[in-house]
Amino acid sequence: MISLRYIFTRLLWMIPTFFLVMIIIFFLVRLLPGDPAIAIAGDKASNAELDAIRQKLGLDRSLVTQFWFFFTSTLQGNLGQSILLKKPVLDAIMDRFPATLFLTIYTVLMSVCIAGPLAFVAALNRNRWPDTLIRSVFQIGLSMPVFYIGLLLMTFLGGYLRLFAVGGYGSNWQEHFSHLFLPAFTVALYTSAIIMRNLRSSVIEVLDAEYVQFARAKGLPSQVILGRHVLRNALISTVTLLGLSIGNLISGTLVTETVFAVPGVGRLMLEAIFARDYPLIQGLTLTFAVLVSVVFLLTDIFQSMLDPRMRLS
Repeated sequence: MISLRYIFTRLLWMIPTFFLVMIIIFFLVRLLPGDPAIAIAGDKASNAELDAIRQKLGLDRSLVTQFWFFFTSTLQGNLGQSILLKKPVLDAIMDRFPATLFLTIYTVLMSVCIAGPLAFVAALNRNRWPDTLIRSVFQIGLSMPVFYIGLLLMTFLGGYLRLFAVGGYGSNWQEHFSHLFLPAFTVALYTSAIIMRNLRSSVIEVLDAEYVQFARAKGLPSQVILGRHVLRNALISTVTLLGLSIGNLISGTLVTETVFAVPGVGRLMLEAIFARDYPLIQGLTLTFAVLVSVVFLLTDIFQSMLDPRMRLS
């Protein structure tokens, strides 16, 4: 059983991480070329109008004063007002967050469903034709850029066969599954290839372990050996890799959502960068940092459940 002390310690370690992220994003955002005042008022605005906008946004103050205001406001749950959308940053994020969350969960489930069974088939038929075929097919997925695979699937399955929508999010659950199938399947092909290769290697390593050979010598059924001894031990490293993959999925939604026109926070980040929307960029980056940290925390907890050596009393 995972102790509460272990979880509490991991949560405490997240505090300096967030503080460091806040410092980094605050100063990096201000290194972006361009002026938010010009992005709002246009190139033909007078200097007086630009100065008034900068004063309203607080951009005329020193960087230390701006950071202190950003830090204290964030601690109070106030991420500021979006320059682009003219609404609170938190509301803008929550409007787009469901699409990104749905896409991420959809992709992860699809990746696990593809990689898990095929990894066991490849491992149990190592160096035979099923193993060679599975690894060859997945090698193609690893060698091609994700956005290129997405464009191919969008052209063939969406445009030519018209089986799935080629963009958007839909307005109900049925449309969500249909509209997000292509982006989820595109990313899942790449992610499942990485997970499959890792899980296959782990299964082969566990199958050659002495305790598995001893279980076979005892006459235990193959299903019991695979479920009780092989699967649990093989998943230890795969769970870590899956957690890292989910973190990459969350932070990499910008490309996927842009290619498939998904109205999520990744696409919103791109719009905020082009608009020089400092508050929105800062709020979105913090949101990504929180999500990735939560995923890593859950990964550590699941890994500790699988490996008794990592459990703390």
